[in-house]
Amino acid sequence: MRIVVKVGTSTIAHATGRMNIFLVEELCKVLSDIKNIGHEVVLVSSGAIGIGVGKLNLKERPNDIPSKQAAAAVGQCELMYTYDRLFSQYNHVTAQILLSGSDFEKDESHINIKNTLNRLFEMNVIPIINENDTVATNEISIGDNDTLAAVVAESVNADLLVLFTDIDGLYTADPRKDSNAKLLSKVEDLTDEIISLGEGNGTKLGTGGMKTKLCAAKIATDAGIDMVIANGKDPKKLHNIVNGESVGTLFVGRK
Repeated sequence: MRIVVKVGTSTIAHATGRMNIFLVEELCKVLSDIKNIGHEVVLVSSGAIGIGVGKLNLKERPNDIPSKQAAAAVGQCELMYTYDRLFSQYNHVTAQILLSGSDFEKDESHINIKNTLNRLFEMNVIPIINENDTVATNEISIGDNDTLAAVVAESVNADLLVLFTDIDGLYTADPRKDSNAKLLSKVEDLTDEIISLGEGNGTKLGTGGMKTKLCAAKIATDAGIDMVIANGKDPKKLHNIVNGESVGTLFVGRK
């Protein structure tokens, strides 16, 4: 299988903006094992701005674009240093790819992205992708890594897209506000009713939310790719997801 895994800021960073070292180490261990099984893995990682906020000891995520870009420049160094160090412990080579929305809008650059990723697969490398926050200016530009992950999954003809977040999946209501909310284990059709469940914003350090994840689900499922939203606090569940077990919410790709 070719698997794209996206982790959000709320998954890999504490509320302080400091990296969740235990979780990131566990994530890299699980992804390395998934790759050892024989699967191809792409990691789409948020967190550059959030971790930059923590490393710079800022009180909160900045609102102005230059400060976001500065925080991203600091945080991205920390992210890639950590990923490269951890994956190296399991004898895997990583590559950093920073992308912006315009890279997918231009045919030539989109083809170059596909060619580079396919060659990295041939070289047995784990691509680690993030939005190019240091130069992007349009909502820091694709706007969220959920959409980026879906576009990447479509571009590389992935078999599975997994979005790790801070809740267990898609609920009938916000489980943090409504104790009667029920988890939807499978969604076969993205109806207007389902889309309406995605209202609301993400965390203070991140940019996404359930709305962006449902937009990603549409991109992925329209391309015939299964997508799962699951809680990232236990990366080991990726084994269960890859084995077809019910974890979080499965959005069925249109084959």
